[in-house]
Amino acid sequence: MTVRLHSEDLQELFVESQYPERYSSTDPGGITEREYPAELLGGKGSYRELFMENIHVGFGNLRMPDGLKLGFESEMESVELHFALRGDTFAEEIGTSNTFEFGINQHNILYASQFKGRAQYLPGDHVQIFEVNLRPAFFQRFLPQENRAILAFISSLNQKKSTLLSPQNYPITYSMHRLIQEVLQCKRKGIFKRMFIESKVTELLLLQLEQILSLQPPGSSPLKKKEVELIYAVREYLLKHLAVPQSLAKLAHEFGTNEFALKKGFKAVFGTTVFTFWQTARMEEAKHLLVDEELNIGEVADRMGYQHPQHFSTAFKRQFGYPPSRLR
Repeated sequence: MTVRLHSEDLQELFVESQYPERYSSTDPGGITEREYPAELLGGKGSYRELFMENIHVGFGNLRMPDGLKLGFESEMESVELHFALRGDTFAEEIGTSNTFEFGINQHNILYASQFKGRAQYLPGDHVQIFEVNLRPAFFQRFLPQENRAILAFISSLNQKKSTLLSPQNYPITYSMHRLIQEVLQCKRKGIFKRMFIESKVTELLLLQLEQILSLQPPGSSPLKKKEVELIYAVREYLLKHLAVPQSLAKLAHEFGTNEFALKKGFKAVFGTTVFTFWQTARMEEAKHLLVDEELNIGEVADRMGYQHPQHFSTAFKRQFGYPPSRLR
């Protein structure tokens, strides 16, 4: 299977990647990882990917050059779990009326086979996308067959017609963000990394299907684009300052807004409060340091801004239901 990125007029080939059938890897542990610098497209950043049997994962962190229009060709037949973490993206399939548009903090599930299209980005925009490609046969193992939307999606798969599972995109929840970060930050190797990625991808698909197939329509945020971007910037700030005590007043002042707007906006975008988000992310990072970095409890408590390890242990047990000593 081949994937190509080229200039819209076909005059310049930027990237051509080869993938084995079923995404199977011949590397030890059954997982292959690669990275492409965005300089190949005249931009900044990179696109990271890994693939194993039935699963391909990609993460793009890119600043695109002004006026870039990309042509895209893929011989893959896949179901894609698409997450637009930052920036606006627009793609259209050549020869059809199909368009795929994603704004900041939106996700959906789409199917494509032998796809030829073009993509556009806003000049100078910072784009972050996370995508998981699954082989259709693998994807269908997880589907509730009695759902009308699923049956229509499967029908398009059987006809090899590109489509979206939902006509509307859905907001990316905090739980989805957490799983994406766990995948991106995974430092396991070989078969253990493969097992970890498979479990997180399955959980991510579960969250998407539960949200998309629920009886409730997708939440339509009353926030404007700039307000959503501000909330996203607050989230990034919180994740970079997990050891620093936070308050609504301090954050509102830092980002030039007021406490009410910040509280309401954060809840609308991420479905949780600022403090709950920060504390949960703090404990998830602590868990990562204990398990993957193999730091001791005192070191982790210090990293997370606790003066006394016992206070950290109490907070950890409140979050997970067991003390951090169990992980040691």
